[in-house]
Amino acid sequence: MEVQIFGTKKNADTRKAQRFFTERRVKVHFVDLNERAASLGELRRFAQKFGVGPLIDKGSVRYLDLGLQHSRMNDESWLAKLADEPLLLMQPLVRFGQKVTLGLAETEWKVWVASAE
Repeated sequence: MEVQIFGTKKNADTRKAQRFFTERRVKVHFVDLNERAASLGELRRFAQKFGVGPLIDKGSVRYLDLGLQHSRMNDESWLAKLADEPLLLMQPLVRFGQKVTLGLAETEWKVWVASAE
């Protein structure tokens, strides 16, 4: 079993996700959003399940710095903006195969781990 976690090293929820999987001896592929943005295709995968709105961290410093609180963009424009500005993303984004979660989702992760055993 291997999961992919998108987030930043400084984000507490991202660190909790990494710790959750590491403690259960699950291989983690960590993508640091400070070094590499999630691709548009990856973001679409999360948007299909959650919609575009929940992917945006409206409380992030970057969101406020860019003055996006008054923006009215369609979903495709938002996805492009999130691909260009990965620090606008809610963290962590976790993927296991075709399954995805947004934020802390330990209950769902436990199901993933149990199904892989």
